Amino acid sequence: MHMAGVRFLQGNIACAEGAIAAGCRFFAGYPITPSTEVAEWLAQRLPKVGGVFIQMEDEIGSISAIIGARWAGVKAMTATSGPGFSLMMENIGFAAMTETPIVIVNVQRGGPSTGQPTMPASGDIMQARFGSHGDYAIIALSPNSVQEMFDLTVEAFNLSERYRVPTFLMADEIVGHMREKVVLPEEVETFTAPLSKKGARYYFKPDPKTLVPKMQVFGRGYNVHVTGLTHDERGYPATNDAKVHARLVRRLVEKIEKNADKIIKVEEHHLDDAEVVLIAYGAVSRSALAAVRELRKRGIKAGLLRLVTLFPFPEKLLAKLARRAKLVVLEMNLGQILREVQRCAKRDVHFLPKIGGELHTPREIVKFVEALK
Repeated sequence: MHMAGVRFLQGNIACAEGAIAAGCRFFAGYPITPSTEVAEWLAQRLPKVGGVFIQMEDEIGSISAIIGARWAGVKAMTATSGPGFSLMMENIGFAAMTETPIVIVNVQRGGPSTGQPTMPASGDIMQARFGSHGDYAIIALSPNSVQEMFDLTVEAFNLSERYRVPTFLMADEIVGHMREKVVLPEEVETFTAPLSKKGARYYFKPDPKTLVPKMQVFGRGYNVHVTGLTHDERGYPATNDAKVHARLVRRLVEKIEKNADKIIKVEEHHLDDAEVVLIAYGAVSRSALAAVRELRKRGIKAGLLRLVTLFPFPEKLLAKLARRAKLVVLEMNLGQILREVQRCAKRDVHFLPKIGGELHTPREIVKFVEALK
């Protein structure tokens, strides 16, 4: 169904092909730089694989449509960038509250406001985690190559379905627009949220191990009541009951936090003997790895912790590294993941930010680390 084989693709197109491979058959979106190629490609491809593409009037309509599509029984995705991501925030909370599995691709650009439409940034990281109101948890992944734009899109769908949670692919303009060799397998491993029994009354009753309830589909004989209000296990509002609210919202958070060890992926380079650990994600991690190799040539025991999963955050690993090494956070913003690292490390953390649409160069990182001695 997707284009198998060795290809030379743009990151955004690899993302679109990953969605098709994962079973996505509905895309609703609104064009916005630098994510538009995801929509353009799926507009051509989805009808050929029995799917539906729709360009909505705006990003509010886009996320509304994919939530509806998933409750109609189809895996669904949207793609956007900064201003459009901001418009989606209310319905991200709705998707979290109703436990709707959807995938949101954010190819980040410089902000705030319309900012730098054609330039890269990582300014939306905390917005992905805390952008909607109330308490909830999400999953966010960070690709650093065209291959991962394919692989992590598949992973985002699988995680979204397994935990019934909005899941984000937090790319950046560099990774979205770069072109590289990518290997597209004939088949990928996919997961679809299991359905409850038809007519089941307690359709929000969670699995005691995963804390995730089974899914239903509108119009196919399921007893479904879906609301963003505080609801009981039947799905019916219980807005004045503190116990019901606490039980529901704690579970929405704990189904991610208690399964964090199964969800979290990182990439480790030279951490065994590292005295200085660089922490990076997205396109910046490519420069960071080149810097680590140069630093080790110069006799500095540097290592790299690349965050593939941004949320849930690898707290245990960070705390462990902080006990024995200097930590240096590299980000295309003025400090977002930095705060998470500081929280876990409970010590001083060095920080090299860069904004304006330029990527850190390996030379800049090497100079910064050498100056720490």
